[in-house]
Amino acid sequence: MRTPAKVRVGDAPDTRVVGPVSQTDIVRFAGAGGDFNPLHHDPGFVATSGFPGVIAMGQMQAGILAGWLSDTFGVEHVRSFGVRFVAPVFLGDTLTLGGTVVTIAEANGESLATLDLVASGDKGPVVTGSATVVVAAT
Repeated sequence: MRTPAKVRVGDAPDTRVVGPVSQTDIVRFAGAGGDFNPLHHDPGFVATSGFPGVIAMGQMQAGILAGWLSDTFGVEHVRSFGVRFVAPVFLGDTLTLGGTVVTIAEANGESLATLDLVASGDKGPVVTGSATVVVAAT
């Protein structure tokens, strides 16, 4: 088990940049998750939808953000994770993933940090969320 991270309120661990998002990324995620909605792969269908191009599944961006969280703090220290989809991700977008520690409190013998999370695309946030992780006591 990894040692819990040492953080303080206001800390923002190093961000991660992923992308640009490719059709291959989307198809691979569709295969893993079983989401074959034509919005994610069929440009003809997308043209009738009002979107300017193929979009990635929201769960893909959420999963990438979860990867940043678990790599940064250790999956064994993650106690909660929740997200909200706020904007679509298009082919060619680059994602920047990160979070900020907003509180630290003791509960059930653990020092727990609450983080505000965000995955941003080329035009702003695409997924926002929050998480609770175990951190080193100060």
